Amino acid sequence: MKSNRELHPDFEHFLGFKEQPLIELYCDLRNYIIQLYPEANELLYHTHALTSVYTISEKLSDGFCMIPIYTNHLNLGFHKGTLLDDPKQLLQGTGKLIRHIPILQKADFKTKDVTALVQTAIQFALDDMDKPTKTFGQTISKIKRP
Repeated sequence: MKSNRELHPDFEHFLGFKEQPLIELYCDLRNYIIQLYPEANELLYHTHALTSVYTISEKLSDGFCMIPIYTNHLNLGFHKGTLLDDPKQLLQGTGKLIRHIPILQKADFKTKDVTALVQTAIQFALDDMDKPTKTFGQTISKIKRP
């Protein structure tokens, strides 16, 4: 799956420290999300995990999903996962709102059930949005590089 959206240099710098199979898995999952909602803005962070957040505006609070990358795995996280209809019980976690699906291989996200869950999260974010945005399909780095 190929996306026409390039990786931001700030993110690519830190991603380069990960193992190649994890980088490829991240890129496949990122492209999958962007293809499901091409208008998504991508906010990039490097805190406890290198993370890309997908949002319907330029605000973190309007995020519908995220991909935090850890040492040996990544997750497909959902900002308001506890509020989403999850009939297949794919979501894991114990937080107040955030839930995730552990991603170890492509088969963990390339399913109709995961696609339906992402689409539900997108619609939930659109319905929950305070005011319309004028920013679409942008990558915005919040990463401070040394």
